[in-house]
Amino acid sequence: MTQFDLPVDQLRTYRSASVEPEDFDAFWTKTLDEARAHELGARFERVETGLATVETFDVTFNGFDGQPVKGWFVVPAGTAEPLPVVVEFLGYGGGRGLPHAHLLWASAGFAHFVMDTRGQGSTWATGDTADPVGSAPSFPGFMTRGVEDPYAYYYRRLFTDAVRAVEAARSHPLVDAGRTAVTGGSQGGGITLAVAGLVRDLVAVAPDVPFLCDFPRATTVTDRNPYREIGNYLKTHRGRVEQVRNTLAYFDGVHFAARATAPALFSTALEDQTCPPSTVFAAYNAYAGQDKAIEVYDFNDHEGGGPFQEAAQLRWLPGRLRG
Repeated sequence: MTQFDLPVDQLRTYRSASVEPEDFDAFWTKTLDEARAHELGARFERVETGLATVETFDVTFNGFDGQPVKGWFVVPAGTAEPLPVVVEFLGYGGGRGLPHAHLLWASAGFAHFVMDTRGQGSTWATGDTADPVGSAPSFPGFMTRGVEDPYAYYYRRLFTDAVRAVEAARSHPLVDAGRTAVTGGSQGGGITLAVAGLVRDLVAVAPDVPFLCDFPRATTVTDRNPYREIGNYLKTHRGRVEQVRNTLAYFDGVHFAARATAPALFSTALEDQTCPPSTVFAAYNAYAGQDKAIEVYDFNDHEGGGPFQEAAQLRWLPGRLRG
């Protein structure tokens, strides 16, 4: 696949046509207040992994509607004083997997909290968190579950889980709550942007090839899943386009980015048909923080920078977390 989206000079000035709902802030304040009416109930149980350089904990905390969400918490072996923490969110279809898959940030000297993704975890990595909430008719996948009503939409639950995950990570005595970063790739990048807009005291934000951004363009410029799930739903449910667009506007990374001010390092790939670069730049260009940068990979698809982007994060993030 060659480059298919806007030229780079246009990407750097591109703005989304997504219309922010008038009650966007009220919607999210109500949602999070309802979640916080339940005890966080974060529990950390040490697990034996056979690894000598890190200590790993099996995590359970209460997310949306007080429903249990799993995770991993990993720290360098022998940690005795509070550390900065990196909270990570996962890509579409994957779950928290096995603990030895999450070594990067603890190896760099930080605490690392990995949130499982409710209802997912049956494609590229296993998951352990159910989504007990039912759904109206939807196209197979997660993009259209409850998509006709923002209060019923799947990502309302998932984004709420993510905010509570940050709170759970900060509750551990080995975490310096004042030095919290969030990161993730693809769906995890979209969740990262949502959290960046909803949690205002983060010190760093690192969304890689973020998904869930600029829905009006994303759902029409690419025919690749997961965005295509929405098109396939509307192919059958004719006449509901505006209703669905209204729901998606409450979950668009562009609107969360406009509220986020922490230092940020984005990435995008110019041949990415899954998360087209214009949709990533839509969020990047809307991002309210002045300390921001974006890594552009000219000849890559949705793998983005891969280990090269991890190396970029290892150069960039420590200065923010230890500063």
